[in-house]
Amino acid sequence: MDSSFPDFLNLEERYTPIEKGVRKAARAFVQKEIEPIIADAFLKGEFPTSIIPKVASLGFLGPTLPKKYGGMDLGDIAYGLMLQELEAGDSGIRSFVSVQGALCMYPIFRYGSEEQRMRWLPQMAKGELIGCFGLTEPDAGSDPGGMSTTAKPTEKGWEISGRKMWITNGTLADLAVVWAKHSETDEVLGFVLEKGMEGFSAPEMEGKLSLRASVTSELVMDKVQVPDANRLPTAQGLGAPLSCLTQARFGIAWGTLGLAIDCYREALQYTKEREQFGRPIAGFQLTQAKLVQLLCDITGAQGMLYHMGKAKEAGTLTHQQVSMAKRVCCELGIRAAREARSMLGGSGILADFHCQRHSMNMESVITYEGTHEVHTLILGREITGLNAFS
Repeated sequence: MDSSFPDFLNLEERYTPIEKGVRKAARAFVQKEIEPIIADAFLKGEFPTSIIPKVASLGFLGPTLPKKYGGMDLGDIAYGLMLQELEAGDSGIRSFVSVQGALCMYPIFRYGSEEQRMRWLPQMAKGELIGCFGLTEPDAGSDPGGMSTTAKPTEKGWEISGRKMWITNGTLADLAVVWAKHSETDEVLGFVLEKGMEGFSAPEMEGKLSLRASVTSELVMDKVQVPDANRLPTAQGLGAPLSCLTQARFGIAWGTLGLAIDCYREALQYTKEREQFGRPIAGFQLTQAKLVQLLCDITGAQGMLYHMGKAKEAGTLTHQQVSMAKRVCCELGIRAAREARSMLGGSGILADFHCQRHSMNMESVITYEGTHEVHTLILGREITGLNAFS
C-alpha cells in the first residue's frame, strides 16, 4: 500500500521537523510491528502484548508529559500525528496508547501529588506499569454523574465498592484510576487502585465483535481498602474525569482520521489495480465520486485538527470544540471504512485487507468517550444555549 497520506492542501509545509519525525517513527512502527500481525491478533481476539516494550521504547506512552516523569514534552500536533499513524494500524493499538497516556498518566500528572507522579509515571512511560481508567458503569454510561461506585472514609483511608464496565486494558493493568462518589457528600473523587488489592478484580469481557485486538474488562470492587496515599488529592468533582475524557477525545479524533486515511488509500490502490469491463474500476464515475468525497472530507478534517492542535498548544481549545472533532472524525472513520469495503467488493471482507476490520472497530470507537449522539447534544447546547440532555 502507498505509504503517503493525501495532503491536498499542502499541510506538510506547516509541520515542524519534530512533528514529521514523530509521524515517521510511528508509521515505521506500524508497518514493521503492527501490519504483519494485526489481522491474526484480531481474528484470535488477542491484544499483542509483545508490542508494549516497543511502543514504550519509542516514547509513545504519555509523550506530552514532562521529561521529568518519563514523557517527551511533545506538542499536541506531534501527539495527534502519532495517534493518526497508530490507528491506521488498528484502533486497538491506538486505544491502548490513549488509555495509558490520556486516561491514566494524565490524571495522575494533573491531579496527583508529586510523590504520586514520581511513584507511578516513570514506570508507566517505560511500559513497566500498565494503567486503565474506571468511569463507565453498567448503569452509568453517557451519564457518568449517575455512578453508583462509592468511596467510604475509614480510619486508614477509603473503602471502595462498585463495578465499572468497558475498561480498555483492565485485565492487563497494574493500576486503575477509578472514580467514585464520596459516601457522605456524593462528591466525585479519584483513586489509584493497584492489582492485588483484596476485593479488586478485573475479569476480561468476552464475545466482542469489535476492537478484538484490545483487552476490554470489567472492574469489580468489593470493599477494597485503599490508603489515602492512593487518592488523587486535587481530583474533586465530576469535572476531573471529564477533563480526562477531553484529553482522550482529542486523540481519538486524530486517530480516526488516520483510520479514514488508511481506508481511502486502500480503496484508491485497489480500484486502480482491479479491472472490470476492460479497465480499472477507478476509471468509473461512481468509484471516482466515492474517492473524491472521501478526499474532500479527509482534507477538511486535516485542516480542522491542525487548527485545533494549535489551539490546544496555546491553551485556548474548548471541550465543545473537541466534541466537534470527535464527532466529525468518528463519523468520517466509519463512513470511510464502509465506502472502502464497497469499493473492494468481496475482497473487502477478507482479513488480508484493512477496511472491514476498521469498520468493525469503528462501531466501538464511535460509541466510547461519548457517543455520536452525546457529542451532538453537547454542540447543540453550545449553539442554542438550551440543554437537551434531560
